Amino acid sequence: MTDSFVIIVPARAGSTRLPNKPLALINESTVISRIIDLANSSNAASVYIATDSTDIAEHCRSCGASVVMTSSNHVSGMDRIAEAAKTLGLPDDIPVVNLQGDEPFMPLEIINQLPTLLSDDFLISTACIKFTDNMDINSPHEVKVVRSLSKKAMYFSRSVIPNLSNEGSQHHLKHLGIYAYTNKTLQALSALMPTANEESEKLEQLRFLDNGFNIFVQDFKCEAPLGIDTPEDLEAARAFAKKND
Repeated sequence: MTDSFVIIVPARAGSTRLPNKPLALINESTVISRIIDLANSSNAASVYIATDSTDIAEHCRSCGASVVMTSSNHVSGMDRIAEAAKTLGLPDDIPVVNLQGDEPFMPLEIINQLPTLLSDDFLISTACIKFTDNMDINSPHEVKVVRSLSKKAMYFSRSVIPNLSNEGSQHHLKHLGIYAYTNKTLQALSALMPTANEESEKLEQLRFLDNGFNIFVQDFKCEAPLGIDTPEDLEAARAFAKKND
């Protein structure tokens, strides 16, 4: 496996909760331009934006980004980046980081480390942090993960897992929606049909587990990065950026 990796960012205009989200402004910069700057600051050999929107594509090109146009029929970001990787003709063994188009504050440490965690035993890697008191562990928008002692993912859920039977005694883990896998694994995952667990939880990573793929879940000591799904998230991101830019 090569030591270099590429980042592909899936970006679409059709978000129902926050339409045209990639072009929304966080102070003076768009969401997607911040992600482009973040990705370019990483150790990635190349960065690509995968989108079905001509407006997003034109804006990203104006920011100096490489753009791959994709189908508008994809139901997940993973499927979008799989098409982009195929269009680009990426080698089978090149690690691909799936950096979501609504995560402009993802720590560089996570982006750079995930590709190094791939192995013959773990074809997929992802990230988690410990829940803290300022997070709503009961919220279905906060995805939880349980892993084994070897850091292998056992299950992901929108419900609280493990059960909060002994308040404060558990070390619950919040999953961060970023993945690394080789292009070969990415193409194999994209070809899989949705599973019952995936459809029940609305979490595509359960499709991976259901089909026997091991996922390495690395824990990081960082604040939960602000993802942007709603207008309220956008306002929180603007406030965060104003303090930290």
